[in-house]
Amino acid sequence: MVAQSLQFGPQETKLMLGLEQQEFSVFETEDAKRILGTGPTAVNLVLSGLNKKGRVKRITRGRYLLVPARAGMEGYWTDYYGAVVPHLADEYYVAFATAMDFWDMTEQISRVVYVATPKRKKNPAIEFIGVRYEFVTLAQKKFFGIVESPGDLKFNVSSREKTIVDGLMHPQYCGGISEMAKAMWDIREDADWNAVLEMAERTGVSVVLQRLGYLLEKLEMERGIAESISSKVQGRPYQILAPYFLSEPVETSRRYRLKVNMDSEHLLGWMDT
Repeated sequence: MVAQSLQFGPQETKLMLGLEQQEFSVFETEDAKRILGTGPTAVNLVLSGLNKKGRVKRITRGRYLLVPARAGMEGYWTDYYGAVVPHLADEYYVAFATAMDFWDMTEQISRVVYVATPKRKKNPAIEFIGVRYEFVTLAQKKFFGIVESPGDLKFNVSSREKTIVDGLMHPQYCGGISEMAKAMWDIREDADWNAVLEMAERTGVSVVLQRLGYLLEKLEMERGIAESISSKVQGRPYQILAPYFLSEPVETSRRYRLKVNMDSEHLLGWMDT
């Protein structure tokens, strides 16, 4: 197959070089006007041309993403969501499976970028350059444990500890309870487990504590924290270990007040691979 050769006009080249020299990943129409030194009509023509050629993509009205040359002819690359997400919501953080991937807590690859927001979005999901962005609404009191990403691209992401807590609260966005157990195991030396416990309690969601205690015990990790959780949850209603896992309970955990509907093979089978 012969690669298609794109030809860029002088103004298109000037804008791309100017944006790259000033290290723009996201820019506004006013930035383009300043670099080109022309009026709105001419700028719009340049932006339209670059959009058709796949070198810029419109994020919102008057705001664009500069597609790097490494994206190739397909216009897709894997690390740009950090440039896009801050412009999709005023208050947000990258969460769930996307945060797990960011912290190397999973080997699963997903083309869905999960974004937690405290305000319900009119459109709960959007498509942008072949990637689906899904917005998950969390109550304001659960909106904590957020850190800024290191590196050149700055965006909000849940901490390792909050990623665990969020995954235990909403495992359907993280690949399920088994994947959460594996993530906990993979970062057992890197996570602050006392912070995980504090955050789990702060959510006010009992099942988060119950799942956390049960998984810590099954993984034979942090026995002191698991035992403290057992004492905290006594008398609370029984909850399901693995929501969306279509299986009848195989046992009941009195220690953690859980209906365990996933056997050890399904829960911890990854340990044998």
